[in-house]
Amino acid sequence: MIANIDDILGEGDLKIPNANTNSKRNSRTKEFYHAVLMEFAKKRISYKIRIEIYKLLGMRIGENVYIGPGLEIIDQTLSNLVTLGERVTISPRVTLVVSSSPNKSKLRDVVYPRKIGKITIEDDAWIATGAIILPGITIGKMSVVGAGSVVTKDVLPFTVVGGVPAKVIKRIGDEK
Repeated sequence: MIANIDDILGEGDLKIPNANTNSKRNSRTKEFYHAVLMEFAKKRISYKIRIEIYKLLGMRIGENVYIGPGLEIIDQTLSNLVTLGERVTISPRVTLVVSSSPNKSKLRDVVYPRKIGKITIEDDAWIATGAIILPGITIGKMSVVGAGSVVTKDVLPFTVVGGVPAKVIKRIGDEK
């Protein structure tokens, strides 16, 4: 089985079709293949194929995970910063932001430098449709992120959050 995208593209010019020894060109070629695979994975294909593509692109994904169509990873070249535990459910059109900045704006130097951070979604968590998770966030075990929520802070295990920004709605197990 293919472990990651480097197994396909290799280092240098060994496995990239028609590539010369120019490492900048090889890097662009690798980014191109990465982008094509990422776009393909977003489509309405079998979730099992989708998971294998995301693993190929560097995501760490546990057993019995479901990833719905339309998962957006920003910046997609940093998909290796995403870890999904066992039995995680990612509903359609979820956005995982592992890199955020105002790009070329002068704001980048003054107020908003680029932020890069891992996103970890622990075992048995459910991320509902359209949720957005920002860089550096951990979603705890057995937690639920409501549809359309924007998660700006870590979510403790056994917690339901929702809203913009996401706030605690209830603790799972406190229904007594």
